[in-house]
Amino acid sequence: MKDELLMLNQRGGHGYAKRRLESRAANCEPASPAGNVTDRLNTLLQNSGAGYILSLCPNQVYLLQQPLAFAAPEQEISTLGYPTGEQRAILVVDGPVNGDQGHTTAVVGTCLNCDGVKLRHVQINGSRNGAPAIDGGANIEMGGENSNQLVEFVKSYDPRSWSCLHISEGSLNCNNTIVQNNDIGPCGSDVFQQWADGISMSCLNSVVRNNMVYDATDGGIVVFGSPGTHVYNNIIWVVNQTMLGGINMVDYEPFDGNFAGTVVTNNTILGGFATGPQDAGDTKGTNLEDAIIKIGIAIGPRTWFGDKFGNNVSTSGTVTDNQFSGAFSYSIAITSAQNFTVQNNILLGNTSYIGARGPNCSDTESVPDPAPFIVDLNTTENSSIQPDFQAIADGDSLTCVLPPNGGDYWPIGSDPSVSTRPGAKKSSAGSKAGIAIGVIIGVLAVAAAAWFIRKWAMARANSKRHFNAAKNPNIAKY
Repeated sequence: MKDELLMLNQRGGHGYAKRRLESRAANCEPASPAGNVTDRLNTLLQNSGAGYILSLCPNQVYLLQQPLAFAAPEQEISTLGYPTGEQRAILVVDGPVNGDQGHTTAVVGTCLNCDGVKLRHVQINGSRNGAPAIDGGANIEMGGENSNQLVEFVKSYDPRSWSCLHISEGSLNCNNTIVQNNDIGPCGSDVFQQWADGISMSCLNSVVRNNMVYDATDGGIVVFGSPGTHVYNNIIWVVNQTMLGGINMVDYEPFDGNFAGTVVTNNTILGGFATGPQDAGDTKGTNLEDAIIKIGIAIGPRTWFGDKFGNNVSTSGTVTDNQFSGAFSYSIAITSAQNFTVQNNILLGNTSYIGARGPNCSDTESVPDPAPFIVDLNTTENSSIQPDFQAIADGDSLTCVLPPNGGDYWPIGSDPSVSTRPGAKKSSAGSKAGIAIGVIIGVLAVAAAAWFIRKWAMARANSKRHFNAAKNPNIAKY
C-alpha cells in the first residue's frame, strides 16, 4: 500500500492518490492478493457496520480459506453492477480438508445480528471436484435467528457437504427469507449416500420462487416444515444424475411435521430425458446415465424414512398445480400425512414411470409399481387428494427403488436451458406453462435449441461416464 501511495503521489500528489484509492474501494474489492483475501473481506464485514455493501469485482475468482461472515444488519455481498451471468464474482470454497472434516461453506449469514442481510449476484463453487462428501455446512448458510434475508441471482454448485443452499431455522424463529432467481446445481453425487440438496428451506413464512435447480441428488428443494412458506414457479430437472426427490415435504424435524400454511404450487419438475441416439419418430430412448427423479414431490416422513419416526406425520400442507414431465418412479407419493390438500397436479407431454426394487429396499416391505400419483391410505387421513391417485398398500422408503440399467425407457424431449428464467403463473387447468422453460416433450421438439441441449447432455453424460469408469469401474450408484 505504501508503494502504491508513493507511485500515485509522484503522478499527481497526495490528493490524487487519495482520490484514486477511494475510487477503487468504492467500486469493488479485488480478489488479489489472494493470500489474504478471506481476511480482507471478513475485516470489511466486521468493521463496516449495518448496511455495508461488500462489492466484489466482476469476472474475478476469490479463493476462500474460511467462510465470509455477515456481521451486522442489512449488509450485502454482491458483484459490482449486479450481473446475472458468468460475469458474477466466484467465491470458491478452498480451505483445507482433513479426512471427513474441513472447510465447506463460502458464506454464513446466521449471526445473532443478521436481520436483512443479502447475498446477491455471485457464484459459489464448493469445489468438491468428485471427492467424497465431508461433514459441515452447506455452500451457503443463511437464516438462523433472523428475519427478512434475501438470496437472489446466485449460482451455487458442487458443495463439499450436504446442500448447495441452506436456510436454517435458528430457535424455530427464522422468518421471512426470500430465495429467488437462483441457479442451483449440480449438487452432490448420485453415488449412495454422497447426495446433496439443492435448496434446503427451514425458515418460517418464507418464499422460494423462480429458481432453477439442476442435477441435485438428494432433494431439489427440501422444505423442513417451514410453516407459512410458499414454494412456487421453480424448475427442477436432471440430466446426468438421479435425484431422490424433486420437492420434499417429508422431514418431521425441526417443526414436528407442521406444514401449516406451506404451499407448493406452480412448479415444473422434469425427470430424465433420452440422451442416447435417437431416430425420427422415436418417443422413447436411452439415457446414458440412467438418470431419473425417483419422486417428483414426496409427502410424509414414511415416504422417505420408513418407520424411523414411528406414527408421526406431516400435517396441513398444500400441493397444487404442479406439472411433471420426463422419467420418474412416482410423480407424487403420499404417506403418513394428515390434513393435506393435493389437487390439480398434472402430467405434461411425454412421461415414463420406471424403476424397481433396489438392494437397499427392505425385505419386509413391498415396493409399489412405478406410477404417476400414489397414496398410502393406511397412513394418510383427512386430506383432499385429486381423484387420479392410486391407492397402495405400503409407501415406506420409496427412494430405495432403482432406475433400469439402460433400455429405451426415457422420453424424447429436451431439458430447460439454464439461461431461461421462471416466469409468470400457469393455469391450474394445465394450459401453457407460465414458467418459461426451454421446451418440453414435442413442443418445439424440432427447434435448434432442443438439438443443442440434447447434444450438450450427451457430451456431459459421456464425459462423466468415462471419468467414473476410469476412477473406479466397480463404483455403485444410488
